[in-house]
Amino acid sequence: MSEKVMKVVFAFSAMFSVAAVAVICIFLLYNGVPAMREIGFFEFIGGKSWKPTEGQFGIFPMIVGSVYMTGGAIILGVPVALLCAVFMTWFCPASIYRFFKPVVDLLAGIPSIVYGFFGLMVIVPVMGEITGTGGKSILTGSVILAVMILPTVINVAESSIRAVPESYYEGSMALGATHEKSVFSAVLPAARSGLTAGVVLGIGRAVGETMAVVMVAGNQTAVPGSLLSGVRTMTANIVLEMGYAGEGLHRDALVATAVVLMVFVLIINLSFSMLKKGDGR
Repeated sequence: MSEKVMKVVFAFSAMFSVAAVAVICIFLLYNGVPAMREIGFFEFIGGKSWKPTEGQFGIFPMIVGSVYMTGGAIILGVPVALLCAVFMTWFCPASIYRFFKPVVDLLAGIPSIVYGFFGLMVIVPVMGEITGTGGKSILTGSVILAVMILPTVINVAESSIRAVPESYYEGSMALGATHEKSVFSAVLPAARSGLTAGVVLGIGRAVGETMAVVMVAGNQTAVPGSLLSGVRTMTANIVLEMGYAGEGLHRDALVATAVVLMVFVLIINLSFSMLKKGDGR
């Protein structure tokens, strides 16, 4: 009897999760697609002017800003995170690991608004002094996002590396490879699927981040000319304008922006699935 009850509970939990995703998707599509149709799909996606009071709803600058910020965070953060995971797994003494691990976990628990405040008060002035600009830019936002994705990538990568059977390492050592060579040539390739998962989760965190980006990126609704230009991401655009958008095309255009953001996340997940199939895992 208890087994049947638990099966029902598990089935209900699974159905609830699927239903939640379905409801969100239906809401976004129901409100966003008509707005795209009214504005014009290519005008909405490719338009370079966002002026709601004049009926201009082009989100291309925000799409470019999101891509640049996410790409910068991945370039700066992923190598550091992966090397940190390797160090914690194969090179870190136990005495240091006991201190190091809680620090990494603490990074994951810091609210994004705190990261943004730190960036505004510390990173922005430093960047301004170095570059001779106002300091709020794609580069500054990428630095903050790179720090924010570190714990996500580190924890997933560390778990993946530890899951590799120790026989891989021992076999490489038996063939005469050094400790470092065995780790990087035998262990890491075997953990590739898990490492990729960590990177994908990091990308998802960077794409969806809002508050820290709002505080340090400059929030300019124009296509950035360089890494030192200010920029507004899609998430920042939604947060900044949803409060006063009211009913009408302006609000629906913001919902349509969320639809585009959702498509970005779906593309990332599908790409990860294709990579896993390519690895045969």
